[in-house]
Amino acid sequence: MKISEIFYSIQGEGTLAGVPSVFIRTSGCNLRCSWCDTPYTSWAPEGEERSIDSIVQEVERFGASHVVVTGGEPMIAPQIDELTNRLGGHLTIETAGTVDAHVRCDLMSISPKLANSTPHTREGGRWEQQHERLRYQPEILKRLIQLYPYQLKFVMVSPGDLAQVRAIVEEIGAARNRVLLMAEGVDAGVLAERGRWLADISKTEGFRFTPRLHIDLWGNRRGV
Repeated sequence: MKISEIFYSIQGEGTLAGVPSVFIRTSGCNLRCSWCDTPYTSWAPEGEERSIDSIVQEVERFGASHVVVTGGEPMIAPQIDELTNRLGGHLTIETAGTVDAHVRCDLMSISPKLANSTPHTREGGRWEQQHERLRYQPEILKRLIQLYPYQLKFVMVSPGDLAQVRAIVEEIGAARNRVLLMAEGVDAGVLAERGRWLADISKTEGFRFTPRLHIDLWGNRRGV
């Protein structure tokens, strides 16, 4: 399995924000989000091939009660089923919800990609069609939210994105109190500005607002 990094930090996003967690970041993704904040796992995948044994052993050395498998897109990683069944403690999987895999999971953190993610011009737009075709898979989303405890985390660029969020939530039958809105950005000032109108939307819609604590604390850095 190609691993970009393994590190111990706090969960920065979602319902478990602030919880100390070990992060396993797989390398490789089937999407190419225009604003991707981990391009070293998608646009230019980096990492090393690791055995399941070595990954589990490194995670166990931290002694943490919570583990997060993220990416890239971890659900496309070879042996993801074996890895998740070998890991102990509370396990979160962070996925775009475009791929189905049989995994062990205590929280399926699903981030369906809105139209704001489509790379129309990046690298000459060569990923545009593939990304647009794959980014939203309602049948897979329905299955994931039926099988696992879940949260739906939407990356918002403007208030106009709300219409897409409403449509997805209605189509897949998700509970509104499991929907989280998160501002796109890797700059604390941008996140604060967008967070203010996101907080207002959350109050009106009955959704939850999620910060990006790791950006607030350390900025846009790897391994935090």
